[in-house]
Amino acid sequence: MRKIIVYNIVSLDGYHTGLNNDVSVMFPMMGDKVFNAYTAERLRAADTFLIGRVSFELFNSFWPKVAQNPDSDEWTPEQREISRAGKSVPTVVVSDTLPDWLPEKLPDIRIIRRADAYERIAELKRQPGKDILMTGSRTLWNDLLAHGLVEHPGPLTLSHTIGAIYKTASLKISVVGHSTWNSCASRFQASNWSRKDSSRSYLTGLPRSSV
Repeated sequence: MRKIIVYNIVSLDGYHTGLNNDVSVMFPMMGDKVFNAYTAERLRAADTFLIGRVSFELFNSFWPKVAQNPDSDEWTPEQREISRAGKSVPTVVVSDTLPDWLPEKLPDIRIIRRADAYERIAELKRQPGKDILMTGSRTLWNDLLAHGLVEHPGPLTLSHTIGAIYKTASLKISVVGHSTWNSCASRFQASNWSRKDSSRSYLTGLPRSSV
């Protein structure tokens, strides 16, 4: 069975975004050379990129520009490598608000509606293939974790303390190892993840406009 690999940037005090859900506080780490090299490595080991609507729109506002003009001096070598590695990895987006015609415009995009998500993602995992990769998509991967669909969480990259309002999850995490990158951030490999409170489902319990 294929595995869903989750890796993310999390602050030292356990937050995934800043005030007002501002993800830009994490941009300095997202631009880190070692983090970008790790992202390219994970993409080469995957054949599906699974993501929520908010993260999809964020990534789609940036990465197509790199692919369209990869030789531009605007991009770092690491960003070019991520773009090359991601060309062969189609994206699956869980959303009720993205339009049905979007895959016609973007053939590498596939949309799964929330009501079908558990069944369709479980089906994806049963298919032969490489890893299913997730990054960003805080609400989605927390819900999949709570429902037993994420059994192989990858590294959490811990950066500075930001003291914000959106915690990554109420999780119990066993740390099995870590390494320090030259950006002074640490990559922790976690195991035995379990969510303390799985009573509210993102796929069935939140307003449709939020996905």
